[in-house]
Parts: sequence; structure tokens; C-alpha cells
Amino acid sequence: MASIIAFLALGAVAGFVATRMLRMRTDAMTTILIGMLGALVGGTVLRLVFAVLGGLSGVIGAVIGALIVIWLWQVYLRR
Repeated sequence: MASIIAFLALGAVAGFVATRMLRMRTDAMTTILIGMLGALVGGTVLRLVFAVLGGLSGVIGAVIGALIVIWLWQVYLRR
């Protein structure tokens, strides 16, 4: 249960940071969903590549992953 809450919190933070970096205005649920997708994608990849960073790699990877998810969404789904 604690890991689910931590994942939601990480997703919310990553989504918030990523949407603000790209100057997007989204509602809270979209921001959290973007962050959660980013956390899955970026966090997993970055942890595999840079296992030395530990927990910090998850946060950095989540934000990077969220930025990638937003970019893909803007390029391919908002036509």
C-alpha cells in the first residue's frame, strides 16, 4: 500500500514539474497520469542504466519520462 502511495506522489511531482517545464496547463488528474506514465518509463530505464544513483534516479527518470510522454502526446495525439 505504501508503494502505491509513493508511486502516486512521485507521479504527481514528476507530472507537475514536467508540465510546468513545458508550460502546459492541465488538470490535476492529467498531470498525475502523465507523471505516472513518465515514472514507469523513465524511472525503470534510468534505474536499469544508472543503478548507482538509487532512489534519486527514480525521481530524475520520472521527470524525464514525463517530459517524453508529454512530447509524444503533443506530437502524435494532438493533431
